[in-house]
Amino acid sequence: MKGPLMSNFSWQKSSYSSAEGGNTCLELAPGADDLRYLRESDDPDVIITTTTAKLRAFILGAKAGEFDHLL
Repeated sequence: MKGPLMSNFSWQKSSYSSAEGGNTCLELAPGADDLRYLRESDDPDVIITTTTAKLRAFILGAKAGEFDHLL
């Protein structure tokens, strides 16, 4: 997804992202209806689209350590 649509998003970085770290942040943006967009700041042209419910489930799973075995 490129072009004017992407520039209309209001991207938000995590408060855990450091200013010294450069472009190593995950950014989120709200979309129309129930859509949410995710991108990495070091590759902003690659955008993942999901729903609020799916994003919430992923974040809760990450907080609970469900993906720790992948690190």
